Amino acid sequence: MLYENEEQIRIDIYLKEQTEYTRSKLEKAFKEGSILVNDVQVKKSYLLKKGDRIVLPVLKEKEFSLEPVNLHLEIVYEDEDVIVVNKPNKLVVHPAPGNYTNTLVNGLLYHSKNLSQVNGEFRPGIVHRIDADTTGLLMVAKNDQAHLSLAKQLEEKTTKRKYIALVWGVIHEDTALIDAPIGRDRNDRKKMAVIDLNAKKAITHIKVLKRLKNVTLIEAVLETGRTHQIRVHMDYIGHPVVNDPVYGRRRIIDDTGQCLHAKELGFIHPKTGEEMHFEAELPPCFVNILSKFENE
Repeated sequence: MLYENEEQIRIDIYLKEQTEYTRSKLEKAFKEGSILVNDVQVKKSYLLKKGDRIVLPVLKEKEFSLEPVNLHLEIVYEDEDVIVVNKPNKLVVHPAPGNYTNTLVNGLLYHSKNLSQVNGEFRPGIVHRIDADTTGLLMVAKNDQAHLSLAKQLEEKTTKRKYIALVWGVIHEDTALIDAPIGRDRNDRKKMAVIDLNAKKAITHIKVLKRLKNVTLIEAVLETGRTHQIRVHMDYIGHPVVNDPVYGRRRIIDDTGQCLHAKELGFIHPKTGEEMHFEAELPPCFVNILSKFENE
């Protein structure tokens, strides 16, 4: 697996958060010297740097098998290099603790025999992710060359990613720029937060589309792509995403998912150089919640 973040983090902490392996199994592997970074044995205190390639040969135990599953994915576009998927609500992107089957990866394996291997055997084709409760467009690489090209575009901030969100409260400004660094929450490592220590620069542009009595419909454009960025930034300014189970301050309407949708996606085709642009309409779960507020 390739470490693509800019911040330095201990390898044992990163692997515990990003893989399905237990702390005890990681501890054993470090003692045996079977975890490699750039083909060199490392200790658990090793600080990962951007571009480090991690190999976990001993840990590839058959705790579960990554099997193809027919999930009837909504494929918006496909050619020999890329796939664009309109991800539904509640679909986890790749296997992780508690979600070993019926992920987007399982569906992709059923749909295509050709997927990139840059991010390892448990994340074939996955260039970037969106949260399980977020709906919308996701680009997938069918070979390593395409993957590296798309990943570079993400790193250089040349991709176009536009989201639609319904947030609590009325935002009075028509537009706003949120420039606030995001890192791991000090009290809950599963959450992200606006924080100064070990944080990455995070910038979100928002535009008000509609103001209702208790909520605001906005457009959010990512200048950076941090974990949970829109959700964290909107909570930070006092307007959390409606139905967000983590950052929504417990104001849950139903269990259909948070009102955050990746509506537009644009990138340069890795082989042809063509500008690609895709849009996906709001899903029913989002529309149903929005209509409740429109009818108040």
